[in-house]
Amino acid sequence: MITKDCIESAYCFFHQKWRVYKYSNNLRQKDDIEYSIASYVESMNRQLYETIADGKSDFLTDHTSFATDMQAAINRLDTMDANTEQQ
Repeated sequence: MITKDCIESAYCFFHQKWRVYKYSNNLRQKDDIEYSIASYVESMNRQLYETIADGKSDFLTDHTSFATDMQAAINRLDTMDANTEQQ
């Protein structure tokens, strides 16, 4: 079951990390953010992860697609949150 709290927690965490990652020029800092997101993904609600991953098996855990995945995750979570508010 995906709760509104679960969606909001993931959105806040991803959004906060993305804002730092997006503007950082420090490669070590970016690596640390990628690691923290990958760690978060391991413990997050599986149903939520599978929903935002949209079938991509290495979603948010592959260095080469991390930036694209983060943007997609934030957009999907934002849409899911908006949809739960309308219900």
